[in-house]
Amino acid sequence: MIKTANRASLALIMAMILWSTSFVALKFSFNIYDPSFVIFCRLTAAFIILLPFAKKMFTGNIRRRGDIFLLILMSLFEPCLYFIFESMALQNTASSQAAIITAMLPLLVAVTAAFILKESLSPLTITGFVAASAGAALLGLFSETGSSFPNPVLGNFFEFLAMVCATGYTITLRVLSPRYNPLFLTMFQSLTGALFFLPIIIFKKGALPGAFSAEAFGAILYMGLFVSVAAYGLYNYGIGKVKAAKGAAYINLIPVFSLFWGWFFLNEVLNRNQILACMLIITGLLLSQYRGKLLFSKPMRIKADS
Repeated sequence: MIKTANRASLALIMAMILWSTSFVALKFSFNIYDPSFVIFCRLTAAFIILLPFAKKMFTGNIRRRGDIFLLILMSLFEPCLYFIFESMALQNTASSQAAIITAMLPLLVAVTAAFILKESLSPLTITGFVAASAGAALLGLFSETGSSFPNPVLGNFFEFLAMVCATGYTITLRVLSPRYNPLFLTMFQSLTGALFFLPIIIFKKGALPGAFSAEAFGAILYMGLFVSVAAYGLYNYGIGKVKAAKGAAYINLIPVFSLFWGWFFLNEVLNRNQILACMLIITGLLLSQYRGKLLFSKPMRIKADS
């Protein structure tokens, strides 16, 4: 029998592969439909797909007082605010660059967990965070503008804000996931997210499409089934079995897969300076994940009021 830890790792890896395809699918859909309409349809599709499993979603849930506020906070972080910032990011930068920025999420989670969950934080992690942040900034500065990515610096900044939201989501999810069915959490996110974007597409001028595109709807259905349902379900399962920082570390796999998808489907390539910036990001990530004995690498505790 496969151990729980191995099942959690496999679930997280599969979630990263599926998530990495979402950047290409979103970029393609945004070129045809308004981003708010795309996100609404994606979340609505996910909710409809999950409806047949509604009874199973409520099994094993252990409700506690105040959980409703945590559930709403979780959904506010992601998908609501997260998708707002990510849609703005993908309208201004390349999908491969946006995916690279996601590699900063484990560092953001580690730093946040040091304050909120009182987890230890080493100077190497702090150094890695600074290096990765600098690399992310340089990645945008070294980017060339194009018709599909007119402002990479602004786009990468919006993607960074999306990662801040994803950090809040991961921390909140880590508190809720041991007590709730992963399918329930996924369905709750899809429903609240769809309700959040519904008034936006109603009142935003030009949000509703004037023509039908089979390709765009195919991409939306794909994201609804494989990204919003499968990937989030796998991630919700995996993050409930491991520590928040360890689970978030799997996000580092997304840029690797996304660079391939961006090249394969959208012909996106990186120039020499961007490759150097990516190497700086990777160096920062390696420093943050290093667990050997180096000078000044002793873990320390950070007090929330310091």
